[in-house]
Parts: sequence; structure tokens; C-alpha cells
Amino acid sequence: MQRHSTRVQRRPVHGVLLLDKPLGLSSNQALQKAKWLLRAEKAGHTGTLDPLATGVLPICFGAATKFSQLHLDADKTYETVVKLGATTSTADAEGDVLEIRPVQCTAGQVVEVLDRFTGSITQVPPMHSALKKDGKPLYEYARDGETVEREPRRVTIHELELLEMQLEGATPFLRLRVCCSKGTYIRTLGEDIGRALGCGGHLTALRRTVTGPFTESQCIGIDALEALGEPARQQQLLPVQSLLQAHEQILLDDADAARFLSGMRRRGAWPDQARTAVFGPAAGATSSINTLLGTAHVRAGELIPGRLLSPIELQQILETAS
Repeated sequence: MQRHSTRVQRRPVHGVLLLDKPLGLSSNQALQKAKWLLRAEKAGHTGTLDPLATGVLPICFGAATKFSQLHLDADKTYETVVKLGATTSTADAEGDVLEIRPVQCTAGQVVEVLDRFTGSITQVPPMHSALKKDGKPLYEYARDGETVEREPRRVTIHELELLEMQLEGATPFLRLRVCCSKGTYIRTLGEDIGRALGCGGHLTALRRTVTGPFTESQCIGIDALEALGEPARQQQLLPVQSLLQAHEQILLDDADAARFLSGMRRRGAWPDQARTAVFGPAAGATSSINTLLGTAHVRAGELIPGRLLSPIELQQILETAS
């Protein structure tokens, strides 16, 4: 019997979806599911979460992908559970157990060790990570049973809060809240804390609660998104400029907006700014609505374009808004 498949008709979608990534899915699988549900032509995310991890995963659609790099660099907050007394090959519950040791540390020693891991610290990236060595992800070396040399990296742990602690019984653990800089590996942090306590440890749970300005309370799960009708799914999207909340805003008039969109520098009485979000009327728009035109920086009174939206993207955004 001949099978018939329904091809999804893709469409231009622009904005940011704050997805609560479920347990067990990779970031790319979650992205592809959301992209399919919104029938979007183009999508990307702002930093991976392991399949073991859940929580805030901003997904950028269309024009928003131009600014996704900004959130790869954003500070992030996690809640995690470190099981003490056992190390694994992946530093989390998915790996093989390598060593089991008794947990003999005290509460005072835990507090002292956590203090040592607050502030600027050095980490060696784990073998089971997407970081590349000679163009090849480290996890591919790990799957082949190879261990390669990795350069230590300096990261910053802004806050390391002990939420819960159990040092006795069959399942000793620490539950932690970690606010950290980009590039921090929470699995490595948990493993290093366990090593410093003399008993070893590995992650059994990890949830990202904050990334940049976005929090878990703003997110929607995949099942909830799928249960909505298409118009309601579209309404879950934040505008592209939600990625630029830390940027100073500059508003241009019609003439300057058109020239700015063509890549020309503009002069004005603006103070020097490293990061600005530039707004103005889009050329050919039937209304005077000001919309995001792109990013720029200001030096010596000159507005210098950075990443710009295209006229097609602007028209599509205005059509969707109307």
C-alpha cells in the first residue's frame, strides 16, 4: 500500500521562544520540535543543554538568529544535585561508575569547599562535551575511548548557594544553586567539588533557571506548546528586540533609518556606547510604527551599524504584527 506523507509548509517566523527543555531531549531535538510546531523556516538556540538537563532554552527564529550569539555570552543560573561518594565517566548519571568512596566530610568542610569554588576559578573542559579539538567535538574522542589534552579555562562563579545537604545515609548529596559566567561546565564543577571533599561526586540533576534576562517562569513546555492552536503558538513568541534588553536604545527618523539600513554611518549627539539597539520606521511601511532596525555602536558621535535586519525581514515582522 502506498504511503502518503504530509509535507509541512514552512513560513517566515521572527522572534524568540522561551522553551522549558524537557528531560531526555537534546537541545537540537527540542529546537527541531519547536521549529516544526511553528512551521518556521529558520531557527537556532542560544547555547546547548545536555539531555540530562532541563530548563530555560531560548530558541531564536528568523531575524532573531542574528543576535543569538549575544546570549551564548550571557550569565546563567542553574540548580543542580551532586551525588557524593561516586564518580562516573561522564561526571553525570549517564556515565559508568568509576569509583565509590565513603563520604566522611562535615558540614563545615562543605561550606569551606564551596567558598573555594566561588569567584574566578579554572576548569578543564570535560571529554563528554561539544567543545572542539582539531575540528572534532570532544565527545567523539570520548566515544572512541580516547582522552585528549584540554586547555584549562577560567570562568567565574558569581554565586554558589547551598540549598540542601545530606551527608549520611545511602544517598548523600548536595543541592546547589550556581550563578556563573559563560563557558562554565556544571558537571565539572560538581565533580571538582566532590574531589575537593575527598569522596568524589557526580551530577544527578541539572536545571537552568535563568539565562541572561530570561527566567524559567517565562517558559513554556513542548507539550503545552503542542496543545495550542497555531495562532496561540505564534503569540508565545517574544519580539526580536527582547534579545537586546541590555543595549541602549537609539531612535532614528525616516531619512536616517533608511540610510542606516543601507549600512551607512549616521552622525548625532549620542554619547559613546559599545552596544545600541537602533529603532526607526521601516521603508515602505504603511504606518509610522518604529521597529528594530539592527544593532550598532557609537564612537565620537558616529552611529556605526552592526547586525542589520533586511527589508524583507522588516516587512514580514510588520505584517505579522498587523
